[in-house]
Formats: sequence, C-alpha cells, structure tokens
Amino acid sequence: MIPKNTICLWYDGTALEAATFYAETFPDSEVKAIHRAPGEYPSGQEGDVLTVEFTVLGIPCLGLNGGPAFPHTEAFSFQVATDDQAETDRLWDAIVGNGGQESECGWCKDKWGLSWQITPRALTEAYTDPDPAAAKRAFDAMMTMRKIDIAAIEAARRG
Repeated sequence: MIPKNTICLWYDGTALEAATFYAETFPDSEVKAIHRAPGEYPSGQEGDVLTVEFTVLGIPCLGLNGGPAFPHTEAFSFQVATDDQAETDRLWDAIVGNGGQESECGWCKDKWGLSWQITPRALTEAYTDPDPAAAKRAFDAMMTMRKIDIAAIEAARRG
C-alpha cells in the first residue's frame, strides 16, 4: 500500500545506490521496491531505474531519478537523534566516510548531496536545559564542533 505522505528525493540516476546505502546504514530502513521506466524520459531510457521506494528510519521515501536539474540543498535534511557517542560516530563516519562531507554543528552531507543532522539526544537536552547559563555553555560548545562530542557538550553544560 502506498503511504499517504512520502518524502520524494530527487537523484541524478543514483536513487537505487543511495537507497541501498541508507538501508545498510540506518536501522528500520529498507529498499522496498524498484520501478523501471516504461518508456524513454528526458534523463533516461526505457528500463532504467525510474523510482525506488524505500524507508529511512521508518520514514517512507521515494527516490526519483529525475536527472541533474535539481541538486539537494541544506534546505532539507534528515535529523537523526542518536543515543550515545558510539551511535553518533558510526552514523557520522558511515556518511562522511562513504564520499560525504563534514559540515558544522553535527551536520554532514552524503555523497549524493543530501544533508544529515547527526544529533545526540544529549545535545538537545543540553541546549534546552532550564538553566539558561548551562544551555548557553552547551550551545557555545556545539558551535565549535563538526561531529558532536557528547562528553565535551556535557562538560560545557556542567560548567
């Protein structure tokens, strides 16, 4: 059954490769179906992979091989709440180490240009601390980081 709401992600011929990577990297993720073009289209031929149905962390997605016209931007990202440093490191390293790119404050891009926020729950708890001084210290520490270091965030929070 087709979900009521699906995130459609545009790729330049690499939707299946991306969906397979996500399924291998993130829990509760899988490639569900591959649909081939029934005829020629502007960026492909009959029989090419046109769309890929997949899930990322349980979220239904559709990868569309639409061609080079619309690259991904930071205006859309997946935010992944991690439980500890090991999970944070594993996901960050999988994305960046597979042709991706580091950015600031827990953000990175995969090799297809899709943005990810690898956000430890401890970070969110720290910068939303009811003590404004503790929240600011944690937030200021985050602003100096690429991949989030939970121990450093917790130390900043404590002062």
